[in-house]
Amino acid sequence: MGVEILEKPLPKPTSEDYISARLLEALTEANLALEFLSKGLVRNAAGKAFQAWRAFLASLLRLELDRLLKIVKSDEERRWLMDRAVPRVPTGRMKALSQMLEMVGYSGISSATDKALNLHDYQYNGPDPDMAVSKYRSRGEAAVDVKLLVRELVRRVEELKPRVKWGIELENTLKTVVGALDGKQ
Repeated sequence: MGVEILEKPLPKPTSEDYISARLLEALTEANLALEFLSKGLVRNAAGKAFQAWRAFLASLLRLELDRLLKIVKSDEERRWLMDRAVPRVPTGRMKALSQMLEMVGYSGISSATDKALNLHDYQYNGPDPDMAVSKYRSRGEAAVDVKLLVRELVRRVEELKPRVKWGIELENTLKTVVGALDGKQ
């Protein structure tokens, strides 16, 4: 599985292929996170795990867009969801977007998003024994959360298989990530 996947232009968010492309991106980023972790590059792994989760959220937001549009209150919010949230998933709005996904049935997704955001902070700030700028006192704590977040990503992607356009590239990438998680890479 090559990183060239990450270099391909994404399909338009209105396209059916967008969801599959973002899932493939999420799994590729997750695999890179595990690869970095195996090399002791915990901060880089944290960044890739965050990117994987963000791409996953983009796929979910697109998949559930019709349901999400029904729960927002204004036309401005609807436009923002379609034009900004789905294609960009702004970091500062990931928590609110995850809470919206909880409202349409994705129980527990906010907790995983919190973990992703903590890893994002760790990527920039590293370990912090005083926990003033990072939620992690050590590299080891962050490494555990990278694996936990990737495992949660895999679980949720597997749940989506029957609902999305699923091809051999997605299947092979998923198997690669599962193998890396299980130490069979």
